[in-house]
Amino acid sequence: MFSPPISLVKLLFLIVASLCLGSSTSAQQSRCSLKSDQLQAAPDLKGFRLGMSFAQVKALVPPIRFGPADPFGVVKTTINPHFDPAFDKTTFADVRSVSFDFLDGKLVTLWIGYEETLEWPPLNEFVSKLSKSLGVTGDWEPKQGGRALVCDGFSALASSVAGAPSIRLTDDPAQDVIAARREEVAAAAEAEIIGDSRNNSYYPSDCPARQDVPAAVRVVFKNKDEAEKAGYKIAKDCQ
Repeated sequence: MFSPPISLVKLLFLIVASLCLGSSTSAQQSRCSLKSDQLQAAPDLKGFRLGMSFAQVKALVPPIRFGPADPFGVVKTTINPHFDPAFDKTTFADVRSVSFDFLDGKLVTLWIGYEETLEWPPLNEFVSKLSKSLGVTGDWEPKQGGRALVCDGFSALASSVAGAPSIRLTDDPAQDVIAARREEVAAAAEAEIIGDSRNNSYYPSDCPARQDVPAAVRVVFKNKDEAEKAGYKIAKDCQ
């Protein structure tokens, strides 16, 4: 049986290692390592950036209004410069609408939808222009009919909506916080004890019969002890 010379084996090993190293280096070079506060002030973003406070956003667009936060600490609002005469048409040329999501008073999602009249180059050319404008490097991968770039703690999505271009910047860790809060609220609601005020019976979270208690006579308790201190007893259907 033929055995290649040791020197040949070493040579093949070096070639394979070199190829693997080159592939790894290329993959590293294709990644975006910037943080959101390192982005350049791109004209396409009209002065907005992730992390801004309510006051900072209002300083750019005084007519904007903010509503109360939802149970998860999120405030959503949208402005429509194209339709609303309160906004400066020169500042927001070619912009149809801008949506903002805040978490605990900090801007965590920014979406800008442009007019159909805006010159819309092929997607590859657009993301190339956007990369230069934002000062980012990395590969934009296909996603949701557009192209997405994932960086350190945020992501960018360029896509077409109703035939017009749009840009979305997202604080990804903030989205994880929102998702975790929603899960906590859902879990707490699921664990609640449902009481029936007609007969002072209570239904644990694992009792299917609790779904049959009419809303008009429902009493909610945090746990079994709270229900029993209020004089409620476990329902027969749950025993």
